[in-house]
Order: sequence, then C-alpha cells, then structure tokens
Amino acid sequence: MKVFALAAAMAVMAGAAFADPVEGVWQTKKDDNGNFGHIEVKACGPAFCGVLIKAFDSEGKEMESPNVGRQIVWDMVAYPDGLYDDGKIYSPDRDKTYNGDMTLTGDSLAVRGCVLGICRDGGTWTRVK
Repeated sequence: MKVFALAAAMAVMAGAAFADPVEGVWQTKKDDNGNFGHIEVKACGPAFCGVLIKAFDSEGKEMESPNVGRQIVWDMVAYPDGLYDDGKIYSPDRDKTYNGDMTLTGDSLAVRGCVLGICRDGGTWTRVK
C-alpha cells in the first residue's frame, strides 16, 4: 500500500513539473502603428491566459502603455495537435475583445479572433522564452 501511495505522489509531482508547450513569453506581431508586445502565457485554472508584460514602439524600444499588465488572452483550452480554443483575445490597437483560438507549431503561435463570424488574423507570435 505504501508503494502505491508513493508512486501516486511521484506521478502527481512529475505532472506538475512539466509545463504546457504554450507557456512562456511570446512576441506579438506588429500592430497598425508598428507597435508590438510581449505576452506571458501561463496556466490559469484549467485553461491558459496571457498578460501583456512589455510594450515596444515601432523602433523596438520599450515604451509605456496603459495595457501593460492587462490580460490579453484568457480561457484558452488546450486540445490535441497544438490547438488552443474556446477563449478570448483582446486587441489593444482596436480596443476589441474577440472569441479566439491559437495554434502552436514549434516556437510559432498563430492567433485569430472572431466576432459574429467575422475573423481577424492576429498574426503569428514568436516565442521569446
């Protein structure tokens, strides 16, 4: 009985040590003004969320933004084959929230948002770390 309890405890601890592949810091594509950001994606409950942790101007210099600290992605549920769906994505340059999905391929994250069946390609984000 002790062996089973130890094995179960080790399995739980090992599972917690492995992060989901989408977790990390991602650089967004440039917006209409040439600005971009770094989004930190991590687990939030059973899904994944992302917060803007840095903003950059069109020259790549860090800038102040009222959106730093704002949740940009939330409620993204992991599905097979790198799909994250059923969540929301906020677009600071348009000040709109979309029904979103993301597709992870290696160090690239394709992001898309839709409202009333009209979808906007959020571009491909690249992994920073």
